Amino acid sequence: MKTLFVHQNYPGQFKHLAPAVTARPGAEVVAMCMHQRPLTEPPRVVRYRAIRGTTPQIHPWVADFETKAIRGEAAFRAALALKDEGFNPDVIVAHPGWGESMFLKEVWPKAKMGIYCEFYYHTQGFDAGFDPEFESPDVSRACRLILKNVNNLVHFEQADAGLSPTHWQAITFPQPFRQKISVIHDGVDTARITPNPAVRIRLTPTLALTRDDEVITFVARNLEPYRGYHIFMRALPELLKRRPKAHVLIVGGNDVSYGAAPPTGKTWRDIFLDEVRSDIDMSRVHFVGHLPYPNFIALLQLSRVHVYLTYPFVLSWSLIEAMSAGCAIVASDTPPLREVIFHGENGRLAGFFDRQALVDEVCELLDNPEERARLGANARAFAQAHYDLNSVCLPAQLKWVESLADL
Repeated sequence: MKTLFVHQNYPGQFKHLAPAVTARPGAEVVAMCMHQRPLTEPPRVVRYRAIRGTTPQIHPWVADFETKAIRGEAAFRAALALKDEGFNPDVIVAHPGWGESMFLKEVWPKAKMGIYCEFYYHTQGFDAGFDPEFESPDVSRACRLILKNVNNLVHFEQADAGLSPTHWQAITFPQPFRQKISVIHDGVDTARITPNPAVRIRLTPTLALTRDDEVITFVARNLEPYRGYHIFMRALPELLKRRPKAHVLIVGGNDVSYGAAPPTGKTWRDIFLDEVRSDIDMSRVHFVGHLPYPNFIALLQLSRVHVYLTYPFVLSWSLIEAMSAGCAIVASDTPPLREVIFHGENGRLAGFFDRQALVDEVCELLDNPEERARLGANARAFAQAHYDLNSVCLPAQLKWVESLADL
């Protein structure tokens, strides 16, 4: 079988799937991406570049779709060159979020296309309108969100099947396309991500932490409201007051992954840090930025209580990784979490905006090592049973890819 993977930031969600498909006997696999970073693992990678930028002064409601059309054209022309070389895929597996796969069926009309269904935008009831503090005064925001789904709608007309990592993300998509979506998580390597009682992390020349220390962790790709960074920071003054020996380790960058950008010249990290800086002991709050993956896993293994917060939006891999590491987790009681964390069984849930409940849940777990151990063991068992890369998720994803050719 000949397979084409398409992802603007490849490998992205296909990090494990693409090499696994490539390793199949007789497989011929090509990946397409826009970035220019070196990639050493198979399969072969073809790059494409946008030949123009978005039109100045274009109507703001359609600027997003024009950007996607420009990237779609770039991928379309790269696909034509691939076809001229003699590569004709049986199956195309694409993340459609940036528009690249929009025109590929025009190049290979007989190929079956499966798309990664990460999120479908809604004007209310999901991420938009969830947090009143950051609600846009621009009444046209809903109109832009409606048009942002044009890219999804174009793909629905061409895709033969969809793949979504969680049931909640799948239900954001409308019928009848939702019926074509299979729910299979990307998977985490639970054999690699395990509890480690001997873990030790040196933060500074004079400070090293072990499992004997009271460590609270918070992780996001970038520190921003969508992942509850503002809620967590505003909870810190009371949390640190009640836990005078606790150290807080915060993982995340200063960019924006989701939602609105901060005011010009500022970062969300500093905005909410400055809000509480005078009320917290900064010697016990450690911003570690982005970490190499082994160091990140060590941080999770070090955690006594791990806090994960999110709007009603896509679920982070880091939450499943924390479960695999056996963390005692306090998470926001928002729809994506209710599929994974069951209050009192494998973690604790607190209302997203309820800072007092968040502090209380964290402190209660810090005071109860037996409960932490029970919740952490249950979280790990749940991750192994439902999200293990090699025994659960990857075999199911491979079967899904192979089934595309038979549609």
